[in-house]
Amino acid sequence: MTKIIIRNATILDVEAGAFQDTCDLVIADGRIAEIGKVGASSGEARQVDLRGRVLMPGLCDAHVHVIVPMNSFAQLTRWSPTYVAIRALPTLEGMLMRGFTTVRDAGGADFGLARAVEEGLMPSPRLLYSGKALSQSGGHGDMRGPGENAWDDHYYVPSLGRICNGVDAVRAAARDEIRRGAHQVKLMVGGGIASYTDPIHFLQFSKDEIRAAVEEAANAHTYVMAHAYTAACIRHAVECGVRSIEHGNFLDDETALLMVERGAYLVPTLSAYTTMWDEGLEVGMPAELHAKIKPVLDAGSRQLEIAARHQVPIVYGTDLIGPLHRHQSLEFRIRREVLPAAEVIRHATSNAAELFNMNDRIGHVREGYVADLIALDGNPLEDIEVLMKPSNLALIMKEGRIFREVV
Repeated sequence: MTKIIIRNATILDVEAGAFQDTCDLVIADGRIAEIGKVGASSGEARQVDLRGRVLMPGLCDAHVHVIVPMNSFAQLTRWSPTYVAIRALPTLEGMLMRGFTTVRDAGGADFGLARAVEEGLMPSPRLLYSGKALSQSGGHGDMRGPGENAWDDHYYVPSLGRICNGVDAVRAAARDEIRRGAHQVKLMVGGGIASYTDPIHFLQFSKDEIRAAVEEAANAHTYVMAHAYTAACIRHAVECGVRSIEHGNFLDDETALLMVERGAYLVPTLSAYTTMWDEGLEVGMPAELHAKIKPVLDAGSRQLEIAARHQVPIVYGTDLIGPLHRHQSLEFRIRREVLPAAEVIRHATSNAAELFNMNDRIGHVREGYVADLIALDGNPLEDIEVLMKPSNLALIMKEGRIFREVV
């Protein structure tokens, strides 16, 4: 890989929430080899002059669904896996061109898509996939309506989740997803919006079933992420060792303290409810599912205030599907209404890296780290909206490869 010299960069130290002095960086073999003042003689290296622009780590989105359509999750089971993969390509490229260099898929993406990303077959963020989310019968990953009985459980039929009931079945399913290369295991431990037969307050899976998945993930040196809205569902998961709580809109003080005690992370996805409520019906969301959004939307951003007050680690997530992916950066604005800009930026950089167990590789601009970098026209500490406009991205680099450069 060609050596790249990035000159005159104003590095944002996301941990300190402050800027370092303007300096140069040497990028070699996909990593940041040197930070400092680099001499004028640099051989065959490519030169990128940022002219004092802000340079920061590439962004992370810890909750995406790159293959899921808007009009019906159940529709996936009637699609060819090759068609599903091809539909995912513009979604992934769009994420990268918004500055997201790492995303965590929360159900649906598989090892084939992840391998294509690793091999550089298309522009895409790094893809940390869960495989198929584990769901009990009638759970959030069971997309059958009340009058439907058939379920095609062949693994290569595309779907958000897979159904497993009982400790042994959950353990086997978790082992199977890990065997297929899943970076983490996803569980549905509560009801949801996009499924037909489970109100959001339903608790799903027994504690023994959850513990079985957690044990299998831990044995493989990874962790479990869990879909949960209510405080009861969150406690149901965290008490059993789940590390990453997705959504969590109805978090309360007591449950936040439990999360801190157990070392659990919170991944709110507030942009999903705003955009689905405003545009869901227009882009094909079934009316009966759209009606389930309002109570979750009305919960608003209170969870952010509660989590921040108790120092629950918070990570950036969006949970957008279909055409709503274009609103991926809206989450910055929503969170900034409650929290300081520096904290919100950490959600999408260093906090995410810690959750992903990649804090020694991504999430910071440091020597030895992977060269996932973005450069901005503007100061995100003063105006978080800078991160919401792709036109403000003067440089997008993933693993040392430049995908966007504006002189």
